[in-house]
Amino acid sequence: MALDPVFAPITRRAPELPASLKLPAIKPTTDTLLEHAIQQRLAPAGAPEHALGRMEVLVQQLARIQSNSPLEFDLLAFESPQLVVFAADHGIADEGMSDLEQSMTAEHVFQLLLGLAPVNALAQTHGFELTVVDAGVATHVTLPEEAHRRAPLLPRKIGHGTRNLLLGPAMSQAQAVSALHAGMDVVRHLPGNVIALGDLGVANHVSASLLLSRLCGVPLADAYGRDDGLLDDSLHQQRIEKLSTAASRHRKAIGVLDVLSTMGGFEIAMMAGAMLQAASERRVVLVDGYVAGAAALVARGLNPAVTDYLVFAHRAADTGHRMLLIHMQALPLLDLGLRVGQGTGALLAWPLLLAAQGLLEN
Repeated sequence: MALDPVFAPITRRAPELPASLKLPAIKPTTDTLLEHAIQQRLAPAGAPEHALGRMEVLVQQLARIQSNSPLEFDLLAFESPQLVVFAADHGIADEGMSDLEQSMTAEHVFQLLLGLAPVNALAQTHGFELTVVDAGVATHVTLPEEAHRRAPLLPRKIGHGTRNLLLGPAMSQAQAVSALHAGMDVVRHLPGNVIALGDLGVANHVSASLLLSRLCGVPLADAYGRDDGLLDDSLHQQRIEKLSTAASRHRKAIGVLDVLSTMGGFEIAMMAGAMLQAASERRVVLVDGYVAGAAALVARGLNPAVTDYLVFAHRAADTGHRMLLIHMQALPLLDLGLRVGQGTGALLAWPLLLAAQGLLEN
């Protein structure tokens, strides 16, 4: 097998971003005095320092996000929490890179719209408004008129799935910019100060693996790991070889926008745009699993300050997701071995944010 392309020396400078890409301004949340004040408020009498462990870190992060006022920070307030699931297809699915047929993307969208997916129940339980965004599903998504729709569908289709990235770029740079702007626009029109982001799309883990490998220098064998014996060795090796071929084809892509264009997905680009817009509005952003994490890599590449607003909900079963979290220097709130996506892990972690709110009300 050819040498993993991520080990090839990169001597070129990343290209500048095009003038057509309009990124929102994001204010970093660093506030050492506030962190100390929160630490003092959370310290139980007679308990050792940092007795609440990572809950203290979570409370401090949430407080920094919401302390955008000349007034002294008091309590956390969560208003109109939103869950947005971005759905799109990937042309690389034609190469047998998923055990699911590509048609399952549209089928899963139907389940979300009809309220039949696990995340629908969680959204109802926790009071999240669910919105499904067609970022680039390969087919036209329509429900029968008599169907009882439980969630709205926003048509923001950039294309009928990305192109097969093994043969050429997944999308044009113009499409990537359009997808980023569409994600920003979706958030701009949603209420509240909390947004959870989920994904849906057959073979989208392939794009997530390639983005992690190229943006962070992770070997493809680790980014697209073989987990829990779900694949036999020969099939997994075939897929790794195809990924290596794709990475070699796009070896000149080094800037974050070029990497997104050549190896990403429409839903990944829209999630990255959604994160940037939400951070610019000082919203709490709950990041779901591996694919949403790949969108976070893209968003960080476009504006590093976005990471201050990202709460990584859980560690998925994917080996690549574990590597991604290490590179993001993120400690996820949960580790449940989830594989389902669609924002499920983000909503399972929501009670911990409510607990953080309650700790400050004591």
